[in-house]
Amino acid sequence: MPNDTLGNRGERLAAHYLRQRGMKILARNYRSPVGEIDIIALDKSTNGGTIAFIEVKTRKTDNFAEPASAIDAHKRRQLIRTAQYYLTNHDADDYNARFDIVSIVIADDKKPIIQYIPDAF
Repeated sequence: MPNDTLGNRGERLAAHYLRQRGMKILARNYRSPVGEIDIIALDKSTNGGTIAFIEVKTRKTDNFAEPASAIDAHKRRQLIRTAQYYLTNHDADDYNARFDIVSIVIADDKKPIIQYIPDAF
């Protein structure tokens, strides 16, 4: 993967996975003065629609811990602040909001294992 980092590949796989489940990707690698969110998506399957703020964690192995376990209290606070910034600066008053995690393990020569955790925190 010369020009493709493991994280970038994981984020592309996550976006594809979410689109296949009917979600509309609103932003990828959203940056604000208070932080960054990997994917922001609209889930229209919920009543009135929900904006999902999605953190993607990708690893080559889950031998030591699931990739999602890397999202600690500090990271959750940063994601919440960034989501609040997004909601304040976009026309999002009519939507619910939630925080999801996409955990991906991309082992050499194996099909990626994707675990989607909606409403993770």
